[in-house]
Amino acid sequence: MSAGQVLNEGKSKKMITTDDPEVLIQYFKDDATAFNGVKKGIIGSKGKVNCAISARIFQWLETEGVKTHYRGLQSEIEMLVDRVEIIPLEVVFRNVAAGSLAKRFGIEEGTELDSPLQEFFLKDDDLGDPLLTRNHVLAFGWADDETMDHLIAEGRKVHDLLTEFWKGLGIKLVDHKLEFGRRADGTIVLADEITPDGCRLWEIGTDRKMDKDRFRRSLGKVEETYAEVADLVAKALPLDAQV
Repeated sequence: MSAGQVLNEGKSKKMITTDDPEVLIQYFKDDATAFNGVKKGIIGSKGKVNCAISARIFQWLETEGVKTHYRGLQSEIEMLVDRVEIIPLEVVFRNVAAGSLAKRFGIEEGTELDSPLQEFFLKDDDLGDPLLTRNHVLAFGWADDETMDHLIAEGRKVHDLLTEFWKGLGIKLVDHKLEFGRRADGTIVLADEITPDGCRLWEIGTDRKMDKDRFRRSLGKVEETYAEVADLVAKALPLDAQV
């Protein structure tokens, strides 16, 4: 499918138009940022790795009854996706206290939660992606009650599936963010990406970090660890459309 104009560009991806108005190219970049863009760098082959991981997981989630924006692969760093209007909320699930949650409440990182914690954050880098309550979302019109109910239920379904999937690879899903968008017909689908950029992943038994915290915290072996995660996913999930 031929590429058109860059519709928008974020910190890790570009969205590019195609000759089909309802289909976009999601281009994965090697750029890496942390702390709302304060720390910047390049992770070698990150675009290729994250594209492959996302493609395999989206395709698998579709077989589990989760509607996603995934259409197929255009290249090793380009994914074909539905054109959607992104709902401006990050839906975050946490199984273990880590990162901002541990800091926010003074909880020791690594503390297991009795049950998954779901949080909402406003997608706004300029404001630092503030934490929201449901009342905030409704009061400011970022979503209505029906949409919130859907995000909670569908988000929990995806979370449960991903938790068990990563566990099967010997990885603990500590926390992760999900984004959803609406197709032209109003259908809400899972969008964005599922990668070590947006999932906090720890090796079971050692708690070795296998995600972007290796970049955030300057732990080293960033490229190697991303590639390791990609290899594990590739072995677990076949991909119909190879490029």
